[in-house]
Amino acid sequence: MLYSVVHHRTRDMSRFRRDFFIPVRQGVVVLAERRIAFIGAILDDPENSQQEFNSVVSTYKNIIRNRSGTPFPEGVAVVSFVVIGDVDDINALTGRLGQIPNVQVKSAISKRKL
Repeated sequence: MLYSVVHHRTRDMSRFRRDFFIPVRQGVVVLAERRIAFIGAILDDPENSQQEFNSVVSTYKNIIRNRSGTPFPEGVAVVSFVVIGDVDDINALTGRLGQIPNVQVKSAISKRKL
């Protein structure tokens, strides 16, 4: 992943949105490449995996823009997310959700950078 390093002292930071920056160390910030993504998850056994699923999702609440869930009477639930964040965060969320037993996850990330 490519990052643009911007030094506080040499460049005016007022023209950049604050939510694009991740502090690295004092005096230097990193401009992350943000993208829009869709994440879909199927919970085959929602009663046993829902608590861990929600715990993981809550740790990434800063990148989630929309969440929609549909429970089915057959004992399956489908959850979809629209997220905006850097590719590393999107992949981390998808990976952590995919490690939960009885949860299948797929994602699609836009090629366009925000």
